[in-house]
Amino acid sequence: MNLDKLKEIFVPILKEMNIDLYELEWHGNEKTLQVVITNKENKVDLDACVLASEALGKALDEDDLIENEYTLEVCSPGAEREIKDINELKDLKGSYVLVKLKEPHKSFNEIKGEIIDTSENSVTIEYRDKAATRKAELELVNISFARFSVRI
Repeated sequence: MNLDKLKEIFVPILKEMNIDLYELEWHGNEKTLQVVITNKENKVDLDACVLASEALGKALDEDDLIENEYTLEVCSPGAEREIKDINELKDLKGSYVLVKLKEPHKSFNEIKGEIIDTSENSVTIEYRDKAATRKAELELVNISFARFSVRI
């Protein structure tokens, strides 16, 4: 079954549950349909996965959308999920992230810290450098990769 068609079906079902589709992939010679979900709080628990699995499984079974035998796997992307759209950083004030830079900022190629301010084209991250707390205003166009990070 075409993943784009499945996305068309899944997205509205998940939206009703305040859940976003993060990723959809076939694994194991198209025997396992993996549905990775998230939400605005970036906290998807087991209960959310179970509810989403039941709703999506029901939709797949009702319409007999997948002809071959398959396994439906609904899961979270994990605590340190990739932020696929760098522009999403503008909406993540208060989040703890790791960003990798195209051009170094004060000799740092990557910075891990909390987003404390945002603008249309940049984010300001508060980070630790040895014993000092510093701030870095980073242009979004200079960020090559970003992911959530766990504060230790």
